[in-house]
Amino acid sequence: MRRTITSALLLAAFAMTACVGGSNDTSKEDKERLKSFVLDKAPENMPVKLNINFDDKLTLLGYRIEPTGTVKPGQKVKVIMYWHSDSKLDDGWNLFTHVLDGSGERILNIDNVGPIREWRGSHQALNPSNWEPGKVYVDEQEFVVPNNVKTSKIQLVTGVWKGNDRLKIKAGPRDSENRGIVANIPTGVSAAKQPAANTRVPTLRVDKLEKGTKIKIDGKLDEEAWRAAPMAGPFVDVKTGRPNTSFPVNGSVKVLWDDDGIYLGFDVKDQDVIGGFKKKDKDPHLWTKDTVEVMVDPDGDGDNKDYYEIQINPQNLVFDSQFDAYNSPKKEPDGPFGHQEWSAKLKSAVTVDGTLDKPEDKDKGYVVEAMIPWKSFDKAKQAPPKIGDTWRMNFYAMQNNGGVAWSPILGQGNFHKATRFGKVLWAEKGYVPPTAAPTLAPAPVAPGVRGIVAPPGFRAIPNLTLPKGGPQPPKK
Repeated sequence: MRRTITSALLLAAFAMTACVGGSNDTSKEDKERLKSFVLDKAPENMPVKLNINFDDKLTLLGYRIEPTGTVKPGQKVKVIMYWHSDSKLDDGWNLFTHVLDGSGERILNIDNVGPIREWRGSHQALNPSNWEPGKVYVDEQEFVVPNNVKTSKIQLVTGVWKGNDRLKIKAGPRDSENRGIVANIPTGVSAAKQPAANTRVPTLRVDKLEKGTKIKIDGKLDEEAWRAAPMAGPFVDVKTGRPNTSFPVNGSVKVLWDDDGIYLGFDVKDQDVIGGFKKKDKDPHLWTKDTVEVMVDPDGDGDNKDYYEIQINPQNLVFDSQFDAYNSPKKEPDGPFGHQEWSAKLKSAVTVDGTLDKPEDKDKGYVVEAMIPWKSFDKAKQAPPKIGDTWRMNFYAMQNNGGVAWSPILGQGNFHKATRFGKVLWAEKGYVPPTAAPTLAPAPVAPGVRGIVAPPGFRAIPNLTLPKGGPQPPKK
């Protein structure tokens, strides 16, 4: 029986290979069909010159675009790019093109739109790996400006990808993600008013610690990893989002992570550091005196479902609780607040720069260092998070039931308001977020149909939404 199954699997694998093609080379049919897209030199009347150098392998010489000037939502754009092959590339390199709105958000992926880009199983019909050095390749693409564009311009960017890598751009117009900037196209749309900087929800990218990196929880923050750690802060006025000028404490927090948990390093400025609780107290109401606070909504949607609250005060006492919904459950006035039986199982240490509970002298503040294990977040859908996941979190430095925050609440509720929590992106060195990378399947897929390669002549459809459970994009 096992032998029969194995044979069947081998036959199936062979059939699949036959369907998609087992070679990365351009087929004879495509070579013949695409002869007119290969030139000995660029046309002399090329309207716009770019000369974008892709790692001395390729040069995007320039382009022609139709129509010129303003292109309104719903109108079609045709762009013809001219690529020069400078030296031979190894197998597996393909072209990508994104259309971005004025905020930098990708609104279209047209990676495989155009004659030389038609998908052939594992590569484009005439991909850069099959280009002949010295030749110029004509790259025609068409797309329709989405009807729901809200910005006064859109931007066309392009590049060359293989797996998780992109060819590095050495010269020419480009962004920080190794995407060449081809064109900025006015849309005629009146730009929507952007929220003031002080009211925006902040974001923080935290790259995973290198393997073998050790953090000693001692309240000192003296490891090299802490020196390089991303910082949330300085904290701001919770009502306005502007710099704190009146609240008696201020602070910031650095964030790290590894496979075991989250590491937090708070630095609080406080001229009168107060503890004020008995060390044996269980879940003392730390917010009534001095404390730092962490709010965690692990699923990243800000819906206030199954979120966590953790406080650590200058005595290194802890209040931790889990909530099912916004401020729920709770029993006023003395609690319990949330499910106080939940434990963060954290490890923490505090150092005070000054003297605790002595208002007659002047202190400088205190440092809280903590490690919260991922396994403590038992209601999270994914813990530890995957690379690229975003959690909603907020950080506070508090005194007497008030405080300053990383992300301001702006009067929309109390410190539990998850829609106002900041966004923490869990990443790793070299990771390119999906908003800045090709993430749709390399082969265009019809709505609701798995694994069907678009036929020749396919044109990008704006606002195509794949169903849940549909094809999963490769990392690019």
